[in-house]
Amino acid sequence: MSESSQNDDNRAPSDADAPLLSVENLQTHFPGRGSLFGGAGDPVRAVDGVSFDVAKGEVFGLVGESGSGKTTLGRSLLKLIQPTGGHLHYRGIDLMPLSEKQMRPLRSELGLIFQDPNAALNPAMTIAEGVGHPLRIHGLAENRADERRQVAEMLDRVGLHPPGSFLDRYPEELSGGQKQRLVIARALITRPRLVIADEPVAALDMSVRARVLELMLELKRELDLTYILITHDLATARFMCDRIGILYLGNFVEWGGAKTLFDDPKHPYTRALLDAIPLPEAGRRARTKRLPRGEIPDAARPPAGCRFHPRCREAFELCGWEGRDLVEALERRWTEVDADTFEQELALVGKLADAEVGRDRVRFPSGDADKLAAWLKEQGPNLPSRVFSAVTDVTAERGGVTVRLRAAPEPVAQWGAGRHVACHLYGIHARADGDHVGEPDLEALRDYQPPTPSWQQ
Repeated sequence: MSESSQNDDNRAPSDADAPLLSVENLQTHFPGRGSLFGGAGDPVRAVDGVSFDVAKGEVFGLVGESGSGKTTLGRSLLKLIQPTGGHLHYRGIDLMPLSEKQMRPLRSELGLIFQDPNAALNPAMTIAEGVGHPLRIHGLAENRADERRQVAEMLDRVGLHPPGSFLDRYPEELSGGQKQRLVIARALITRPRLVIADEPVAALDMSVRARVLELMLELKRELDLTYILITHDLATARFMCDRIGILYLGNFVEWGGAKTLFDDPKHPYTRALLDAIPLPEAGRRARTKRLPRGEIPDAARPPAGCRFHPRCREAFELCGWEGRDLVEALERRWTEVDADTFEQELALVGKLADAEVGRDRVRFPSGDADKLAAWLKEQGPNLPSRVFSAVTDVTAERGGVTVRLRAAPEPVAQWGAGRHVACHLYGIHARADGDHVGEPDLEALRDYQPPTPSWQQ
């Protein structure tokens, strides 16, 4: 673990730390797809308000499921994708307003290790040409002989011995592990200060992964590197990282020292990721797992309130339940009941596609509104999720029933117990720029006592 982050578990980051990279409320949104009949769709919020610092010499991990925004965030940090908002400072330099031409002098200091070596290496170039290409781009080689000398030196550093035997070969002649070493060599040939490694061992056999990760740590010490490691594998993150940020749907839900997050995770999503790790030790195979339900939502329509709430087993009334959550809960119920119950309830509720679904309400058309309202009040608390805990009113009207849901804020990150965590279980604090249902009365929520998490009971 790097010296700069050994005390991270015991204190909050200080303004005096002079981070190598500073990220504040970074956003990368993409235009949404329009409908068949024209009109722009909702923007895809791939990165939506990420803030963190990276100290010189540390390894910071970006961890999350596929679709959480990890790769987009990594490329946004290098401005390979242009962020749409926020602040991004490298060595105190504001990168946001810089054009690509203005970024060019900094490119040699910013490295990227790609996930797929087959896609990263040009099969038409020899190894000397492919690895040495960045030297030509940045004018870091005096001539061809100097370029080959530097490439040979870097091949030797990454463990391709003897380096001279590789220079005039092509990538297709190498094994998967050797190709990944080539990708690392190409990323480091310009002697960068900051390297973003995007799933650097995901494409490798298990027998090769540990050797490549050990190589990366060895090169970090030798070349005084700072890494941002992108991975979905928490075991890799634990081996490599000083600090870890758990990314979910474009934002961090928890981040702090790696040991702290592994020993005492606070956010239900962090706990779910840890529960998914196979543990071979005797006596731990039968442990209770809290794996998240369903799939990660669409970034073009992120859930209101806490973005993890539709999949969270700890969600309660102030987590951001909305109309579509109620409809999805009814759909789940109907996959679990017997055929006769399904037919009876379908006849009463009607087709869910006919319901008018909004963020803070659902209206079910019905010929017997009083009976449907009574059924919803009776069965709502028994639905497969806790969505009905957020229901404030069930009203029988002429021709239908309207169900209204409570407004809920998006959680803001709070510092405590050696990490930041954005979760209402630890107090109701709204994110200033959060997107929520309606306008919740934050004064009324100030003294609200959230339920105790089930794992702490």
